[in-house]
Amino acid sequence: MIETKFKNTELGPIPEDWDIMTLGDIGEVKMCKRVMKSQTSEKGDVPFYKISTFGNKADAFISHELYAHLKHNFSFPKQGAILLSAAGTIGRTVIYNGEDAFFQDSNIVWLDNDESILNNTYLFLYYSIAQWVTENGGIVNRLYNESIRNTRIFFPKNKDEQIKIYDAIHEVDALISSLDKQIAKKRLIKQGAMQQLLTGKTRLEGFVGKWKNIALSELYKCQKGKGLNKEKLSDDGLYPCILYGELFTKYAEVITNVVSHTSYNEGEPSIDNDLLLPGSTTTNGLDLAKASAIMQDNVLLGGDVIIYRPKVEVDSRFIAYAIPLYKEKILPYTQGITIIHLKGNSMLEMTINIPPTKEEQTAIANILSDMDAEISALEAKRDKYQKIKQGMMDKLLTGKIRLV
Repeated sequence: MIETKFKNTELGPIPEDWDIMTLGDIGEVKMCKRVMKSQTSEKGDVPFYKISTFGNKADAFISHELYAHLKHNFSFPKQGAILLSAAGTIGRTVIYNGEDAFFQDSNIVWLDNDESILNNTYLFLYYSIAQWVTENGGIVNRLYNESIRNTRIFFPKNKDEQIKIYDAIHEVDALISSLDKQIAKKRLIKQGAMQQLLTGKTRLEGFVGKWKNIALSELYKCQKGKGLNKEKLSDDGLYPCILYGELFTKYAEVITNVVSHTSYNEGEPSIDNDLLLPGSTTTNGLDLAKASAIMQDNVLLGGDVIIYRPKVEVDSRFIAYAIPLYKEKILPYTQGITIIHLKGNSMLEMTINIPPTKEEQTAIANILSDMDAEISALEAKRDKYQKIKQGMMDKLLTGKIRLV
């Protein structure tokens, strides 16, 4: 690192040897030539990206002939250009890598910047922290070309420093991307294991005997959580608690660590090995095929949490992993239009396949739980690198830390 002297600007203090300009000083805002809907098709030669498919998979195409004509005669991004969404979700970026593709005019734009002043890679980073001034165009938010041109940017005059800043952050990005791939792979492996182990298609060594098709009522009795809502949560609350919505957003199939607390001593206390299901949803009801086994006593369970409390020896972790396999069977036990409710008592009629012994249920649940632990460890590592990246961007893009 090197010692830095700062100067005050309208954007705050920046290093004395950095420049401050508008994007319009650096380049011209450009867009592709307009393509009419009648010129596109659902299948074809060259992907045509609309704002709705920008950064994802194209659902429209144009012919090679039209593409060649438009690319040759009108504005078209050079390889490495940073494409920018100017409608809807403002400021999303995609680096154009030179492939055959065409982009919707006015909604997807780019800055044809002078790279002798500002390197494209540094511009890509700066876009992620840029303060865009948008206007509401009636239906969606819109970023007009004039707003882009007037957006101010500060950056190192030294091109090597621009590139080094990008390279440093890109290294962390590469680690995050590698971890994302590992997580996706582990999830696929887990999904395959669930399909085999939770259906009896693959048996673990040492276990024999025919699986049983059994009603949930033979395993559980049903009761409901009570009281509690988001307004009653507090960081310094004395009592751990779970609200029904958190079963969708904060918990997987096994709960060993409760994240919310309350100072209100209300709700139904959990018993280790309870099976919890969310009691309602605002979607189509399929997401109610979601269960969590709580491995902790005396957690307060709020209203609309369905509690299946074991009557016999059963490993609720196995059942929690298995429940999503029965989405279609669960739907008849739901009711409602705007809000879909799960009829917990009625669902006890539903039958599922389980191993003949609790020991086999536990062995299967342990394997899947170990896979979850591996995935969680990778996610924690990825989250750590994402925080590191954010901190690096804050320091490097403001000149608080300089790279030699």
